[in-house]
Amino acid sequence: MRYIDPHIHCSSRSTDDYERMAEAGIVAVIEPAFWLGQPRTTAGAFHDYFSSLVGFERFRAGQFGIKHYCTIGLNAKEANNERLAEEVLDMLPLFLAKDNVVAVGEIGFDDMTPAEERALRVQLDLAKELELPVMIHTPHRNKKRGTYRSMDIIEEHGVPPHMVVIDHNNEETCKEVLDRGYWAAFTIYPKTKMGNQRMVEIVKQYGSDRVIIDSSADWGISDPLAVTKTGNLMLGQGIAEEDVQLTCYKNAISAYNQSGQFNETDWLNPEPVDESKLFEGNSVLRGQRPDSSTPQEDGIIT
Repeated sequence: MRYIDPHIHCSSRSTDDYERMAEAGIVAVIEPAFWLGQPRTTAGAFHDYFSSLVGFERFRAGQFGIKHYCTIGLNAKEANNERLAEEVLDMLPLFLAKDNVVAVGEIGFDDMTPAEERALRVQLDLAKELELPVMIHTPHRNKKRGTYRSMDIIEEHGVPPHMVVIDHNNEETCKEVLDRGYWAAFTIYPKTKMGNQRMVEIVKQYGSDRVIIDSSADWGISDPLAVTKTGNLMLGQGIAEEDVQLTCYKNAISAYNQSGQFNETDWLNPEPVDESKLFEGNSVLRGQRPDSSTPQEDGIIT
């Protein structure tokens, strides 16, 4: 069975994780732009980070046979630095036009401040203008209020629900999200947010229509195999394989293919992995001998 992890912060993970993900059947990933654990202080830091998402990280994943895509946006937490936020918002169109960028995101609320709301509104308008899907981050505090408020604002801006993935749902929010026509994504964290068994119960109750499972694995305690583990748990508890395929693979394609950049043929007919390839002179092998023979420079993405 093939799997997609449509929300994972690969830049925070190791090459060992990529190897395990490939072995577990993960064929494609989407990496949303997010905060790094501490605030950035210059627009240049954001520029370099966005560049790595559309550049080196895509190359790094490809060296393990995994297709890498990303979303670009100003996260809610750093939207509160209003001076810097303005500079970052101005640079977003440059990166949203890059190859393999499948959505504006992850955007939304953290503390539900006026600055966060302004950044959300600006980016919703940008997504609408560029006809891109949106990935919404719902807050860890005031989850229900923040989720409902996000949907209200989305509807004020005329962004259709089928173009929006509301992420980090739980039992308190999922019914309203689905009833209002959005994609409902669930982050499987080992000890917080949503556990594997809880996710099984949600699929049993609500079915698989517009339900997406992801890991959101990052620099904290998290599991890059959460999607595959949850899929296997669902199969073991009698959920139909078709429903597992929808929640762990097909629904992500349906949601993000609306960008025109997320196509199943990309990984069903891949080019062979060439370990001799370099990205701007760099290899993931760190001095080890590649399987292929002749090194060649990969294209530089600017």
